Amino acid sequence: MSFFKRIFSSGSKEPVLNEQEKQVLDKGLEKSKTSFFSKLTKAVAGKSKVDEEVLDNLEEILVASDVGVTTTLKIISRIEKRVSEDKYLGTEELNQILRDEISGLLSETNLGEASQFVIPVGIKPYVIMVVGVNGVGKTTTIGKLAYQFKKQGYKVVLGAADTFRAAAIDQLQIWADRVDVPLVKQQMGSDPASVAFDTLQSAVAQDADIVIIDTAGRLHNKVNLMNELTKVKRVMQKVVEDTPNDVLLVLDGSTGQNAFEQAKQFTAATEVTSLAVTKLDGTAKGGVVIGISDQFQIPVRYIGVGEGIEDLQVFNKYEFVDSFFK
Repeated sequence: MSFFKRIFSSGSKEPVLNEQEKQVLDKGLEKSKTSFFSKLTKAVAGKSKVDEEVLDNLEEILVASDVGVTTTLKIISRIEKRVSEDKYLGTEELNQILRDEISGLLSETNLGEASQFVIPVGIKPYVIMVVGVNGVGKTTTIGKLAYQFKKQGYKVVLGAADTFRAAAIDQLQIWADRVDVPLVKQQMGSDPASVAFDTLQSAVAQDADIVIIDTAGRLHNKVNLMNELTKVKRVMQKVVEDTPNDVLLVLDGSTGQNAFEQAKQFTAATEVTSLAVTKLDGTAKGGVVIGISDQFQIPVRYIGVGEGIEDLQVFNKYEFVDSFFK
């Protein structure tokens, strides 16, 4: 069992977010929840029991909510089993059944009930390489991660290895200044692997706990992307063995099915070990978190539910489902 599985799987379903964090999560999922339940209300109107027509309508609603066809069929299959076991299942029970089955699906992949931004004990520096296409909120996620880790008492160093866009380096510098953490950077057009090498050397010299390295957001050529990321990893390992410890893929939740496609492309190009789904507050496509988690069997570790610096949260399946079905 991995470190994250161990520390995050207490078995408890008690709320772990504080009141303010929970309010942020509730608000962030408001559009998704309103859209979903307005459709669900129409689907069960005039119905007293869950029958084939209700299930057909529910299937359409889940697909339209960007849960994805494959995951939707799993959920429907689970509900059909419940219906067959309980010959009369009322529509008023449908919300709880959906809640149970979606929690069950997420339990098969995700980390449990974590609320803290923590790293494994004994790994120093802990190196996170962040990947994702331009525009998904990659740089913002890095800045917010740095803030959250620093708030937990960790010493953080950032590396600007997306050297193909001057804006990427500038944006990361703004976040580094805002959070008050050091940033290692070179000129635009520099070798990304060289920046990663310098970043790890600097982190070791500063006795840093966490290193977060930004990488180029290009996806027009998977072969080039794979070669570039492989080179970055290889060069980092010259400084610290067995790095990176985490390859975090950032996806824009508001793009719905496009986020699925990006996940396919990046998981084919490199070994992604965790996911961050951003911009959930501005969309009705929050169901994408459920589908991506299920289909790629990669843990969703963080979700972005607002624009504020505090509005990146550790993904907690119970709190997520609770807010969605509240």
